[in-house]
Formats: sequence, structure tokens, C-alpha cells
Amino acid sequence: MASAEIAAEHERILREIESTDTNCIGPTLRSVYDGQEHGLFMDKLEGRIRNHDREIEKMCNHHFQGFVDSITELLKVRGEAQKLKVSKTKERHEQRYMQCRLQQRNIATTIDKLTHCLPGVAFRAQYYPALCTLEQLEQSCLPKAGGYRFCAIMAENIPVLRTHIRDVSMSDLKDFLESIRKHSDKIGETAMKQVGLCKIWGTPIAKIIMTVPGAHDLVDFSPVYRCLHIYTVLGSRDTFESYYRKQRRKQARLVLQPHSNMHETLEGYRRYFNQIVGFFVVEDHILHTTQGLVNRAYVEELWEVALSKTIAALRTHSSYCTDPDLILDLKNLIVLFADTLQGYGFPVNQLFDMLLEMRDQYGEILLKKWNLSFRQIIDQDNYSPIPVSTEEEYRRISGQFPFQDPELEKMSFPKKLPFSEFVPKVYSQLKEFIYACLKYSEDLHLSSTEIDDMIRKSTNLLLTRTLSHCLQYAIKKKNVGLAELVQIIINTTHLEMSCHYLEEFISNITNVPPDGVNATKLYGTSTFKDARHSAEEEIYTNLNLKIDQFLQLADYDWMAAQGGGQASDYLSDLIAFLCSTFSVFTHLPGKVAQTACMSACKHLSTSLLQLLLEADVRQVSMGALQQFNVDVKECERFARAGPVPGFQGDTLLLAFIDLRQLLDLFTQWDWSTYLADYGRPTCKYLRVNPHTALALLEKMKDTSRKNNMFAQFRKNERDKQKLIDTVVKQLRNLIDHSSVNGVMWQHL
Repeated sequence: MASAEIAAEHERILREIESTDTNCIGPTLRSVYDGQEHGLFMDKLEGRIRNHDREIEKMCNHHFQGFVDSITELLKVRGEAQKLKVSKTKERHEQRYMQCRLQQRNIATTIDKLTHCLPGVAFRAQYYPALCTLEQLEQSCLPKAGGYRFCAIMAENIPVLRTHIRDVSMSDLKDFLESIRKHSDKIGETAMKQVGLCKIWGTPIAKIIMTVPGAHDLVDFSPVYRCLHIYTVLGSRDTFESYYRKQRRKQARLVLQPHSNMHETLEGYRRYFNQIVGFFVVEDHILHTTQGLVNRAYVEELWEVALSKTIAALRTHSSYCTDPDLILDLKNLIVLFADTLQGYGFPVNQLFDMLLEMRDQYGEILLKKWNLSFRQIIDQDNYSPIPVSTEEEYRRISGQFPFQDPELEKMSFPKKLPFSEFVPKVYSQLKEFIYACLKYSEDLHLSSTEIDDMIRKSTNLLLTRTLSHCLQYAIKKKNVGLAELVQIIINTTHLEMSCHYLEEFISNITNVPPDGVNATKLYGTSTFKDARHSAEEEIYTNLNLKIDQFLQLADYDWMAAQGGGQASDYLSDLIAFLCSTFSVFTHLPGKVAQTACMSACKHLSTSLLQLLLEADVRQVSMGALQQFNVDVKECERFARAGPVPGFQGDTLLLAFIDLRQLLDLFTQWDWSTYLADYGRPTCKYLRVNPHTALALLEKMKDTSRKNNMFAQFRKNERDKQKLIDTVVKQLRNLIDHSSVNGVMWQHL
């Protein structure tokens, strides 16, 4: 047959193959094998197949390019919408701005949905026709074609082609898994930044998460879709799902393992959170763009494990932190982390519970910081009233501390405020502490009442523990003088009066009235009262110690023949010191000054009596007793002069009544009256204890015998000695009688 005829015959057979139903193609194929030039026909068939493949590819490319162009146009529109949004924001046209944002969100949503489809379309253009052709050949065409050799060759190659397609897709999937491992940090960072902007703009987080650039902008997810579809077509979807989930679990374990030095900087925590967020953003994307590759139960199980490990890591690493600013920044970062994941539908209540636990740690760190601040204020204070030279200075200080004194305001400048710099500085620190507590409570989804309660409880800890200890430190530290203690009392008095202003300050920032039924009251009043009482006791103690120091200088000649006409030098110095000291008590509350003065006088009286009766003083002459009497009279003159105002009549003199009656009894030698009236309420020497009288008389008896005390009365010397012996005997009988009566009364 001529070549032209053979070509025409082959063309006819090819047209018949293209147009004939597959059920009737058998005779046509038989004619090919029965005819001549079989190889030539096969070449022609291959050429025709290539032509059809090109046509198919052209058609796919034609439609695919149009789809890509439409996406590109939409992206351009989004850019224009973004510009429009910025323009309208600057012009502050709120209504138009919201319309543009709505338009932008719709456009972005459309782009997002179409972009999700793009990998599938690209995949179908590349792989799906091949898989469908292989399936059609294997299940339909080849079985019907019969046992021809080319059918067998094609049947043998179909599994090879499938394996190749599967292996290529699996290789792409592994590259994808490596890619998302590297990009998780960036994906998480982007998501958390967008949620942070959302909080600034006041936009619902869910809307932002739907509209902002997501994981698909940083990572190409087409390998997942392609591999999933290929394994599905090949009947191995379960194998693929198992492999994907296993690999992602491995990556999750790596992501959830924090660096050992994560706690050293905020960036360490930030990288940790970015990786976790990035991981779950990817899983959320896979969940919503594939049919069952991962399901909600799988993702929730992963999140439950991740949440537990994250909280454990945060508890461990945050425990090393001693910087309140870092704790506060970490809290804000955890809130952002929680809000981001909550926007993707993950439960985060446990994170907020952990933040409430961290609040206690934050509070303890704040207390330590403020302890140092208070100590520094105490050490730097000069314990002197604040001098004010101008109205501006006065207003500045009254702006720092709520102080009102109408009398002081009437005075001309320069003048002095009663308190030292300690007061406005401490008050300012109290307010700063309250602000620091408020900062931590923000964004924790707490009610105003809960925030108010938290702040008040923390402030109470600051007052009753930290500030109270610091005040005790100021009161008890070495070398603190009476003037400093007086200033501390004045300072704490003014701070106590300012407590209701602190109550109002807290109420103003929490919007919770201070007089609510369940409102926690501040313990500032009791704190400052306790400190003041402690300072008062320290004043009394210091005064007594100072008096003791003067008394150590006493140098009585207990065997003196006669007393001097003036008070002893040590006592004159002591009285001068007391006068100077009590003059500083002008700004103290009246009762404090009176109590201090009475306490000092009582201690002085008791100490003088002890000095007279101490065991080392074995003998006391009448001359020494007269000098001692002169000193006591000097003390009485001091008491009568009223060193501090407020005493009624001779109340302060009562501090020396025991000494006065004892000395009167001995200097006037009025034993008959004492012995006759003893025990009566109207007794002249009611305050003289017979034990005391006997002890002193014994000292004088010994003196009389050894030193001939009554030498000037030589004629009556023997009678005087007998009188002393008689009084001693009567005093002993009196003491014994009193002891017996006491025992009888106890018995009754």
C-alpha cells in the first residue's frame, strides 16, 4: 500500500478512536494490528496524544492564569482599600472609616478563601488529571482492551507512576513540615502583633484574626493539600493522617521545651510564646482548610498538653524573677498570648488562673522593692520640720501630701510645716504602690470590685508588714535621739490622718465606693498608731536611760556632817536637760508630752530612792540626808514649774510624794506621828513604807554609833540612841504585824 494511502488509513483510524465509544473500539484496534506499518501507526498515535496533552495544558493554563489575575486584582484592591483606610483615619471621619474597614474585611476574607482554593486548583491542574487517567486506564480502559502487549506495559507502569507521584508529594510534605518549624516563630509573632493592635484599636479579636495576614502568607500549604489528596486517591488517607499528626506531635514537644535561660529576659518568654502560637495557628489553618486531616478533638488534645506544659514552664521560670517590672511585662505578654489563642478558639482560663497566682509573687516582689524605698527615705530624712519659703513651695508639698492647717496657712513666709520630708515621700510611695498593683490587675478579666479588693489587700500588706517594720527600724536603730523620736511621732500622726485620703484615692481609680458592704478597709490607721505608740515607749525608755546616765554622775558624801545649800551639780544638769527636752515636745499630742514628763519624773523619783537605799550605801549621815533633801526639792521645783502644759494643779508633784514624805519623816524626826497614825487613810506619812523607813534608819543607826552623829548633843546621846533602837523595834513589830495580818487575810 502506498505511503499516502497508509497515512490516510491511519488518520481515519485515529479519528475513529477519538469519536467511537469505548465499548466499540475493539474492531478498530484489531484493524490496526491486522494492517501493515504497525510501528508507524504507534508513532502517529503518540503524536496525537501529545497534541491533546498540549491542548489540555493550554486550557488549564488559560483558566489558571485568569484565576491568578483575578487574585492579583483583588490584592491590588485590598492595597487601595488600605490606603483609603489610612486616609480616612487621619481625617477622623469615623462613619466612612468603618465602611472602609468593612469593605477591607470582606475583600480580605474573599482573598483568603480564594487563596485557600488556589493550591487545590494548581494541584488539580498538575496531578489530578494524571491520577484520574491512571485510574480510568487501570479500572476501565485496559481491562476492556484485552491482552495486548502495550496494555500489559501500561498496567505494569501504573503502580510505578502512582508511587512516584506519592513519593514526590511526600518529599514536598517533609519540606513543608521543615518550613513551618522554621516559620512558627514568625507566624506566632505576626498573630500576637495583630491581636495587640486589635486591643489598641478596640476591635473584636475574632474579626482581626479573620482579616489579618495569616499563616498562608508566610508558608505555602499546597504540599499538604496535594499530599492529602494524592494519598486519598491512592486509598492511603489514614496512613497520611497518622504520619502528619505524628510529625506534628514531635514538633510540638520541641516547641514546648523552653530554653534554660528563658527567665533572664522578656525576649526569652516572647520567643517561647511566638513558637507556641505559630504552631497552633498552623494547626487551626489546617483544621479549617482540609477535610479531616486534623479534627477539633485532636487539636484540643494537643492544646491541653501544651497548656499544661506551658503553665508548668512559666511557674518554674517566673519563680526566679525578682524584678517587678519584668513580672509586669511578663504578665502583659501572657495576657496577649492567651488572648491570641482564645481568638483561635482555644480555652485559656487556666492561664488567667496562673496569672492570679503570679499576682501574689508580684506582690511579694513589690513589697521587697518598697521596703528598700522606705528604708532609703528613713535613712535620708533629717527628722526636722520642712522649712517653706514661698507659696509655690507650700503648694508643691501640699500637692504631694494632703495637708490642711488653717492656722499655718495664715502665717507669713518663711514658715515650717510640722512634719519632715519623710511624710510626703512615704505618702507618694504608697500611691505609687497602689498604681503598681492596679497595673497588674488590668486585662485579667476581673470586676471592679475584685480589683479594688486586690489593691486594698496588697496595700494592707504594705502598711502592716513592710512600712510597719521600716518604722520600727527607724525607731529602734542605733543613735536615734529623743528629737528624732518626737519627729517620728509627729510624722506618723499626720500619716494616720491621711489614711482616709488613701481610701478615696483607691476608690477613684477602681470606681468602687469605700463604704461598700464588702469593701476591705485599710489598716493604715492602726499601723501608724502602733508605730506612734512604739515611738512613745521608746521616748520613755530613752528618757529613763538618759536620767540613769546623769544619776551615774551622782557623788554623794554619805558621811557628810551637814548638807549644802545648793542642789548637786549632776542634778542641776539633769533638770536642765529635762527642760530642754520637754521644750521640743511642743508639737506632740498633749497626752504624749504629759505621759513622757510624768514617766520621767516617776523614774527619777524611784531612781533617787534606790540610790539612797542601795546595798553599797551602808551608812547615811543626817548631813547627807539634808543634801539629798535639797536635791529632791530641786526636782519638786522643776515639777511645780510645769515643764509641759496640761497638768492640773500639782499633779506632777505626786511623782515625788514617796520621797518627800520619807525625807520629811527623817528630817523632822516625826516618828511618833508616823507610828501613831500608821494604817489610817489620813496618815501624814501614808506613802512611807515601814520596810523603807527601817532600811534607812538602820543605815543612820550605824552612823550614829560609829561616827558619833549626835556629837553636838552629847548629853542626850544615850537617849537618842535608845530612841533609834526603840523606833527600829517598833518598825519591826509593825512589819511583823502587817505580815501576820496579810497571812490571815490570805487564809480567810
